[in-house]
Amino acid sequence: MRQVCGLDVHKDSVFVCILNENGIVFREKFGVLTPELEQLAAKLQELDVSEVCMESTSVYWMPVWRVLEPYVDDLKLVNPYFIKQLPGKKSDVKDAEWIATCLLKDLIRGSYVPADIIQQLRQYERRISDLNAECVRKLGKLDAAIQRCNIRISNYLSTTDTKSYKDVVRLISEGVRDPKELMKAIYCRIVKRVGEDVILASLTGVISDTDIDMIRQLHEEVELAQRHKDECQSKMDAICRQHFPKQLENLQTIPGVKGRSATAIIAEVGSDVSSFQDATHLVSWSGLKPRNEESAGKIKARSITHGNRYLRKTLVECAWAASRTQGCFFNAFSYHQVVVRRKNKLKVQVAIARKILVAVWHVLHDNATYRDHTPDIAPAA
Repeated sequence: MRQVCGLDVHKDSVFVCILNENGIVFREKFGVLTPELEQLAAKLQELDVSEVCMESTSVYWMPVWRVLEPYVDDLKLVNPYFIKQLPGKKSDVKDAEWIATCLLKDLIRGSYVPADIIQQLRQYERRISDLNAECVRKLGKLDAAIQRCNIRISNYLSTTDTKSYKDVVRLISEGVRDPKELMKAIYCRIVKRVGEDVILASLTGVISDTDIDMIRQLHEEVELAQRHKDECQSKMDAICRQHFPKQLENLQTIPGVKGRSATAIIAEVGSDVSSFQDATHLVSWSGLKPRNEESAGKIKARSITHGNRYLRKTLVECAWAASRTQGCFFNAFSYHQVVVRRKNKLKVQVAIARKILVAVWHVLHDNATYRDHTPDIAPAA
C-alpha cells in the first residue's frame, strides 16, 4: 500500500505525519540535529515510505533535505503558498497532516531543486550578490567620510567606483593630505574637463587623524569585499569550466551575456533545463512573465510576478548590454519599442530580459549556439 509522509519543518523541530489510504500510520515530532534526522530517515525506511514532501521554510529545509535525500526515492519541496492551510485549523501537527494529505491525493507539484554542484554554484553566486550590495553601502559610507573632510572630488566624477576616486582614497588612508599630491591620482582627462583649479580646490580639505583612521578602515572593508568577490567568481569559473564547458561557451554567444553573467545563469537555472517543460515555464519560474489578474472584465494588474530575483537581476543587466549591442535583434527591438513606439525604456529592458531567457532555454536545451533573429523591424534611416 502506498504510504506518504508530510514534514512541517521549523528551526528547532520537524513534525512528521505518515498517511496511507486507511488513515494516519505514524505521527511524531523530531529534532533537527543530524542524529535525530537520521532516526527520522530510519523510521521512513522501516515504514516503507517512498514519497516525502516538505515546505520550503527559509533555509531550515536544506539540512533536512540533505540528510533525507539518500534514503527517499521521491523527495518533494513545495512552496507554502500553494498548500496553505484553511483558517482556524492551523497547528504544527495539522500542517504536517495536511501536507501528507495533499501529497497522497497528488495535489502537490514539487519545486525545482537543482543538483548538488549547481547548489554549490548558487552559494558562490548569491554571496557575490550580497557582497555587491555591501560594496555599494560601504562606498556610500566612505564617500560620507570623505565629504566630512570637505574633500569634494566625488562631485566631479561619474561614480565613486572609478580608479581616480579609489586612488585618492588610498592616498588619504595612507596619511597624504597635500592636495597637489592627491591631484596626481586624478585622471588627466578629468582635470582637463573640469579645470586644474577646481580639482585642486576640491581636494583641499580639513583632515584629522581620526578621519584618516575611519577612511582607512572603510577602504580596507571595501577592498576585502572586492577580494572575496574575485575569489567567489574564480571558484565559479573553475566549476563551470570543469563540469559545464560547452554550456558556458554557448551561453556567451547570446548578445549581452559574457563570462560573469553566463556563470550566474548556470548557477540559477542549471545546465539541464529538462525540469522546465518549455521556455514559457522557465520565464514564469524566474518571475519575468506578466501576471494575469482580471476580474469582471477589468484588468487589475499586468506587472511581472515573483520569482528568482537573482536570475531576474542578472538578465536585466544583460538586457541593458544587449540593447546596446549593434547589429543584433535585441538592439533593433529596443530601438523600435523605445524610439518608434515611445514605450517606457525600463519596461522594454524587462521585455528584452524575458527574450534573453527564452534564448537561454533553447541554447541549453538544444546544446547549441545562439542564432540571431532577423525580424522585419529595423531602425529607421
